Amino acid sequence: MTIVKQMSLFDIQQLLNMQSSRRFDAIFATIDIQPIGQLFSKKTMRGAPRELNYGAMIRSLIIRIVERIPTMKDLVKRLANDVLFYLDCGFLFSDVVPSEASYSRMIDVISQSNVMDYMQDQLIQTAFTEGFLCDEQIAMDATHFESRDASKPSEKKEKALPKKRGRKTKEEQAAYLAEQAKIEANLTTYEKTLEAQLAIPVETLWQDMPIEPHWGIKKNSDGKNTFWYGFKGHLAVSTKSQYIVSRIMSSGNLSDSKAAIPLLKKLAVLLPEQFQTALFDAGYDYEPIYRQAFAQTMRVIIPYNIRNEGEIVGFDEHFRPTCVREHSYRFDSFDEKYRTLKFTQPKEFATCPLRDDSLCQKVFKIRCETDIRKYTYPARGSELWKHLYKERTAVERVNAYLKGYFQLNNVRHRSGRKAKLHFHFVTFVYNACKLAVDRMNVLLNEKQQAA
Repeated sequence: MTIVKQMSLFDIQQLLNMQSSRRFDAIFATIDIQPIGQLFSKKTMRGAPRELNYGAMIRSLIIRIVERIPTMKDLVKRLANDVLFYLDCGFLFSDVVPSEASYSRMIDVISQSNVMDYMQDQLIQTAFTEGFLCDEQIAMDATHFESRDASKPSEKKEKALPKKRGRKTKEEQAAYLAEQAKIEANLTTYEKTLEAQLAIPVETLWQDMPIEPHWGIKKNSDGKNTFWYGFKGHLAVSTKSQYIVSRIMSSGNLSDSKAAIPLLKKLAVLLPEQFQTALFDAGYDYEPIYRQAFAQTMRVIIPYNIRNEGEIVGFDEHFRPTCVREHSYRFDSFDEKYRTLKFTQPKEFATCPLRDDSLCQKVFKIRCETDIRKYTYPARGSELWKHLYKERTAVERVNAYLKGYFQLNNVRHRSGRKAKLHFHFVTFVYNACKLAVDRMNVLLNEKQQAA
């Protein structure tokens, strides 16, 4: 009897090569995708079965950002042609490759929920519990990114009638005041003054944030105005560990300062009393921001933004007292109980011919409540103030990471709701990668110490 030798379909080496490389396991170990998976779980046993592997689809969206895959079309093509990538995402050989429409429907469902906010908070709590987030300084800033939507044509405004000159009558004044009161009553949360945010709960501030694309304007490094149509991402970043502790997206025309109080209130809920100092640039120099930070027992470092203010006689550019010969007094100490700054005589006092004159005062004490913008602790111009303010570059560095390595500028979805989901995915994946790297560094250090 003859033996027919059959050709083998696979050899052992080919089967080994087709195994998952498990190169993304460190990132997936930091993420619990169950909250997103619950959005797609069947409520009853009836109805058509779910044929798609939603858990693997969620992982593929995360890997898309890590691998810098620009479009959903490229992601589907990569899944169809790269077996190892297909397995790394968690798909099985029996699963079909999802279509672009399937991804679009899934993204639409996720964008209608607040699950990404919950997952972001859980990730930050994990980093804090494991000891990777132990900073005392938090830096806040905004970055802009363009929308996928085309800009809408501006509406033609009717020419306003010329105002009547002269003083209003009592009836006209009463009608004018009633009209202004009606307009103020109909203002949205972010159309009101910055001071009104102090009394608004943090949940309302986050829900009422405008997210539709709009024209934005800012000055570049050359002092010229630059324009874009899209959004702003507002970040609160820990200065040492560089985690994005809190983030919120807004329309491009919203002032940076109007997102500061919502971020501060979110920090008070998420990690109460963890951060001691809040760092901002000069665009956030508004009194309500100082008051909110002080209510959370936080120090504030913001460069003073001069607004049509003249020179103050008897004080220098840092609002330190000056002597008769215009030498600046030196910051000495801060009284926490009475919130008072103490300034001592300038270093030129030793050689000054007027040192024995009655006009030279030895010590100045100024309470911070005199003007909370001018008199803060640490005092403006002091070495501690300069040292802390240098740490604000952490948020600018993270902004560059998000745009350069995590595709923040690559918005592939239309509407503000889906762009917000893209922003949340980008910041969430950044934090997950940061936590994965921190864990790997701990393991490497333990191995080196053991060796």
